[in-house]
Amino acid sequence: MRMLNRRRFLKLLPLAALAPRAGANQQVDSQTPIDGNTLEEGAKLAGLSFTPQQRDQMMDGVKANLGRYQALRKLKIPNEVAPAYFFDPIPSGSRVNVGASGSSLKLSPQTIPSVSSNLEELAFAPVTQLSELIRLRMVGSVDLANMYLGRLKKYDPSLQCVITLCEDLAMKQARRADEEIANGMYRGPLHGIPWGAKDLLAVKEYRTTWGAEPYKDQFIYTDATVVERLEQAGAVLLAKLSMGETARGETWFGGMTKNPWNLKEGAQGSSAGPAAATAAGLVGFAIGSDTRGSITLPCDRCGASGLRPTFGTVSRYGAMVLAWTMDKLGPICRTIEDCVVVLDAIRGSDGKDGSVRFVPPLNWDAALNVSGLRVGFAKAEFDRVRRAQKTDDQTLQTLKTLGVNLLPIELPDFPVEALRLIMDSETGAAFDELVVTGRADLLAKQGKGDRPNNLRHAELIPAVDYIQANRARAILISQLAASLEGIDVLVAPSLSEVVLMLTNLTGHPSAVVPNGFTGDREPTSISFIGGLYKDSQAALLAHHYQQGTDFHRRHPDFLSAAFTQPSSHPAQGHPENSSAN
Repeated sequence: MRMLNRRRFLKLLPLAALAPRAGANQQVDSQTPIDGNTLEEGAKLAGLSFTPQQRDQMMDGVKANLGRYQALRKLKIPNEVAPAYFFDPIPSGSRVNVGASGSSLKLSPQTIPSVSSNLEELAFAPVTQLSELIRLRMVGSVDLANMYLGRLKKYDPSLQCVITLCEDLAMKQARRADEEIANGMYRGPLHGIPWGAKDLLAVKEYRTTWGAEPYKDQFIYTDATVVERLEQAGAVLLAKLSMGETARGETWFGGMTKNPWNLKEGAQGSSAGPAAATAAGLVGFAIGSDTRGSITLPCDRCGASGLRPTFGTVSRYGAMVLAWTMDKLGPICRTIEDCVVVLDAIRGSDGKDGSVRFVPPLNWDAALNVSGLRVGFAKAEFDRVRRAQKTDDQTLQTLKTLGVNLLPIELPDFPVEALRLIMDSETGAAFDELVVTGRADLLAKQGKGDRPNNLRHAELIPAVDYIQANRARAILISQLAASLEGIDVLVAPSLSEVVLMLTNLTGHPSAVVPNGFTGDREPTSISFIGGLYKDSQAALLAHHYQQGTDFHRRHPDFLSAAFTQPSSHPAQGHPENSSAN
């Protein structure tokens, strides 16, 4: 585990966590009377029972443990401090060929769009086209930044996808990009491209709210590694985009992020802001995060393209922790090839996130023939009745026309839902202070399925069962490896709970792209699951699918009646404005 010096430790500690608020949960201390009945009732929560003699023998140990719990809670451990162990998705006995350290990107030929006086005509252009316009100096980064900032201010009152606008920083970065390019210092395909960050990524000039009331004035005085790497690539940060409170759902302390295709519904998933802003043409691209579907779900709902990388590909330093062994950061874009460009810029170890141990090259050649890929499809999941059944079946037919031979694959018959204990336990540890201090009561949603209740019942998960779940996870990893042996990419319905849970537990990469619309004109999507650290193969098949369809080129119709609210924008987020939103 990486050690933090005292000054760094205190800076990362949310100040509000230093003292419990009035009405905080009452803690049971080691002096509180505990008798045999207490132990018997507690044992029921773990599905166990003990004899009176056994309970009597346990008493001293249980009381000693209670004192240990209290001692640990006095430490006030910051969210970013990781356990002294790291998850490895590689099956036991297997190896990953990391190859050379550098990547090779051979992008598809681009049709350069014409540039008129109305730059909003470029709002939905993919990064690959925008970068050519900037490289050829047909449009400036400052002009693009101003165009997107104008759209953010215009449409955010209805979409509620922005927590903090970073206008000062954006203009500084955009001016620098234009100056560098004018002087022949072109950094690559993200140079001068405006982007948005899910507000779990720390940016030292601005607050990092995690979408939650208890942290809405929080400043973390560092830049996340992803933020640093995108700045090094020359990208321009426009806004910190909304996320479900502590990465659950689409509701945050300022409201509910809307689906740009249907303002009556939410954008779904905690990366709601990045997906909604990208799909609505408010940023060039965005960075989201995924633990159990938070890139896949909002991309599906909003009609965006997303790439959830293999676990351990992208450093999470400076990002809010939800579950140490499951969290992944990845791009949300308008095309999957854009996602590849972004992933190449942010991937690789930084020496700060110990889970990033393998750095295989991201070799990308958009012209490669996908007929050479061995492709399977999750047969049982396609056989289920589901919302996107028609569009999913059409996707399989489209892949066959591309020369893909589809093989039916049976996924492991495994109690995957039982392994939810892993995510819940780690989330409970990451936000233990909210329960201990009672500040979980400040979160906006307080229902059975919402974060506060999730955190409270996580406190009662036995440590033994958390470890048993991880041992079962090792079995699952081996079983899935056997199921996928002989194929390069697995095609699956995006909203399959089984596939989402299974592949997030095993750390596999997933490319999600639009694949049609329901009868109500709601976007649907399909997912391409790649082998571990073979993200580019999943993306390649998704790219060829997009080349053969036009769903990613369709954009939501903004009805003028939906955007008649007065134009406004969130606070800049500096300390003097940190409470405004």
